[in-house]
Amino acid sequence: MSKIRVLVVDDHAMFREGIRALLKDCEDVEIVGEASEGRDAIDKVRRLAPQVVLMDIVMPIMGGLEATRRIRKKNPGVKVLVLTQYDDPEYVLSMLRAGARGYISKTAPASDLISAIRAVHRGESFLYPSAAMTLIQEYLMQVAEEKNEYERLTDREREILQLVAEGHTNRQIADALFISVKTVLRHTTNMMQKLGLRNRTELIKYAMGKGLIELPWKTERRQDT
Repeated sequence: MSKIRVLVVDDHAMFREGIRALLKDCEDVEIVGEASEGRDAIDKVRRLAPQVVLMDIVMPIMGGLEATRRIRKKNPGVKVLVLTQYDDPEYVLSMLRAGARGYISKTAPASDLISAIRAVHRGESFLYPSAAMTLIQEYLMQVAEEKNEYERLTDREREILQLVAEGHTNRQIADALFISVKTVLRHTTNMMQKLGLRNRTELIKYAMGKGLIELPWKTERRQDT
């Protein structure tokens, strides 16, 4: 049975030794090398051809974020599994966006680490519960913020947002609401400032996200049923 080739990247030698000790008896995992920082990791990936890289985040010279980006760009088949003590949402999201396939805590038991290595090697994603909870909490906070943003709109602004999203021109909106085009533009500007948007296209996308208008494919699907 071929073993999963693993590279351990961490700036603490004792920690790397500990990982070796944890995985030495695992019959399908083989540590092929170690690196103490990002640039060294990139070189070791090139020379040792690991299949999975256990990547820390905060390291001297080059951190795990930039190293992950470069490894994934040059070696898209290599799976990066973040192994760190940090579960801040900024770290989690940044590493996943950089191309990491999994995120696990340094405090996780050996069985979980082995499961994570196997999962990312198969092409799956793996999130340790603490990291998953961090992402869920971050998502819920964003939803709450978006809800608060929408609630800050006046009734008139919501009417105009609805009509903008439906594709009406400023003149058509003005005629429909019996107001001037200048007033429509003023309300539109106020909406964009409140919602942090820059133009009419972003307003329409925002309205779609809020479900204020139906996407064409949804309408077609309903007609087919």
